[in-house]
Amino acid sequence: MAQTFPDHFLWGGATAANQLEGAYLEDGKGWSTADTALYMGKDARKTMSLGDKMTKDRVLQAMEDQSGHYPKRHGIDFYHRYEEDIALMAEMGFKTFRLSISWPRIFPNGDDVQPNEAGLAFYDRVFDTCLKYGIEPLVTISHYEFPLQLALKKNGWLSRDTIDYFVHYAETLFERYKDKVKYWLTFNEINIIGMTGYLSGGILADGIEHMLEAQYQAGHHQFVASALVVQKCHEIIPNAQIGCMLARMEAYPETCNPKDVLASVNADEMNFFYTDVQIRGEYPSYMQKFFAEHAIEIKFEPQDKDILKQGTVDFLSFSYYMSMVVGESQQEETNGNLFGSKVNPYLQASDWGWQIDPIGLRTTMKKMYQRYNVPLFIVENGLGAEDVVTDDQKIHDFYRIDYLRSHIEQIALAIEEGVEIMGYTPWGCIDLVSASTSEMSKRYGFIYVDLDDDGEGTLERLRKDSFYWYQKVIATNGADLS
Repeated sequence: MAQTFPDHFLWGGATAANQLEGAYLEDGKGWSTADTALYMGKDARKTMSLGDKMTKDRVLQAMEDQSGHYPKRHGIDFYHRYEEDIALMAEMGFKTFRLSISWPRIFPNGDDVQPNEAGLAFYDRVFDTCLKYGIEPLVTISHYEFPLQLALKKNGWLSRDTIDYFVHYAETLFERYKDKVKYWLTFNEINIIGMTGYLSGGILADGIEHMLEAQYQAGHHQFVASALVVQKCHEIIPNAQIGCMLARMEAYPETCNPKDVLASVNADEMNFFYTDVQIRGEYPSYMQKFFAEHAIEIKFEPQDKDILKQGTVDFLSFSYYMSMVVGESQQEETNGNLFGSKVNPYLQASDWGWQIDPIGLRTTMKKMYQRYNVPLFIVENGLGAEDVVTDDQKIHDFYRIDYLRSHIEQIALAIEEGVEIMGYTPWGCIDLVSASTSEMSKRYGFIYVDLDDDGEGTLERLRKDSFYWYQKVIATNGADLS
């Protein structure tokens, strides 16, 4: 492939604190919602635990449970092994490393006045290690975990008070790391709060009669918080860039039936609602009908419209794993897609039922860039699979290489077509705990971690075949994908 990617293109990989750090109550860290996530097991792969509704009683039971298996409490022990892991990323040639900061590691209860110095110092060490190797940290401020005490006291993002706590948290990060971090994201996959209402939103189901309205109200509070944080970032770190983050699935009409085509347009609108607010700075008119049809009334404060308009993001980052099909037929849906989707007969699927569609990535990049005209950043993309370690300690993950190659080829074509793309950070660059089912067997990484679903293993790190392949891709700036 001829030289296509710009010289400043940010190649790297992506992770989340709650899925790899471990040390869940170490050095003053408080409880997070992710710390209550039980291992779901292989039987739960098709049901997706992210959408589970939690109650106060269930939370308290999980906190008291010392015999259950809660993999996110231990992760892959990145907290103690970050130097080794970042050194491996540097060996691959990473230009950037996407990671998140655990809010309760900085403010154990979420609403503390003073931060936990041990937590701040940990991320100082992580960022210093990255910068030693010339790796730019790309930091997500909130990624699928929330201070548990704020969930119990305030019902999370349902309370407007949470906006102030979040702004205080983010401002603390900006002041502390202003000389170390220049790429930031506010909320991970903000558009699926309907699935992660407890995990990322701290919303408990107790006493909520209209859960859909509650989720959109919590989302509104996150919009306002994001806008305020964007303004704080620009004030404190003038040379920084701060973006939003969307879970993106391209939605195809099942047929050329106009009703199916309209269904795909409607699916796009529900997906783009979140980026419309964060990039354009206002609620789109098409949501008025949706809110009316579902008896949803969002409580706005008088200043909210100005806040949203003044706090628009600098770039749009997104995850992309699959596309989906929508239409009026009664065709059976796929089992594994993150959102319900009809089977696309033109696509193959992963072992988890996720339909693999690299051309869909190019389609969605072109569509988003034309809609918003802001830089794009692909901050999650990858293939979850069950890797096998051979007797000589090798992992021949040709299927992952094939997946990534086909997607990178489409990114290159989109760049040639004029789409501005900042970088590419495949998900789970090192094996980590699954967000949905807390499995280890669903592996995404270039680096294998010796840990099984039961939490047994040496935690030894091994380089997969994809490690060396991605090393070559980065070294040639995407010119050699063989």
